[in-house]
Amino acid sequence: MAINIYRGQITKQPVKENTQLISAMLNEMIHVQDFQMKLYEFGFRPCILRYFFALFGLVMGCSSRILGMRMALKTDIWVEKEAVKHYTKLLRTIDWDQDTRKVLEKDLADKQEHVRRWEKLISV
Repeated sequence: MAINIYRGQITKQPVKENTQLISAMLNEMIHVQDFQMKLYEFGFRPCILRYFFALFGLVMGCSSRILGMRMALKTDIWVEKEAVKHYTKLLRTIDWDQDTRKVLEKDLADKQEHVRRWEKLISV
C-alpha cells in the first residue's frame, strides 16, 4: 500500500520532496519483494485483496497530495508509524528463524527511518 501512496504523491514538479518520495517508494518495493519471498518460502501466496490495498493506497496518496505537501507528509508519517507498530508486534510475538527475523528487523529500521525523514521534512 505504501508504494502506491508514494506513487500518488509524486508530482511533476522538480521539488526535493519528490526525490524523497521516489526513494521511499523504491525502498518499499524492496520490502514487498522481501515479504513475498518469505510468503512463498512458508508455503503461502499473496492475498487477492492486495489489489484493493494497492488501489486504496493510490487513492490515499492522490487525496493527500491534493490537500498539499504538508498533508501528504502527515499521511506518510501516520502510515509508516502504523507499519512500525505492526513490525514491532510481529517481532515480539513470533519466534522467527534468524533469516526471517533479520529481514523483518531491516524492514522495521527502514520504516523508522521513513518516519524520521517525513518528520524532518514537515518541520522545515
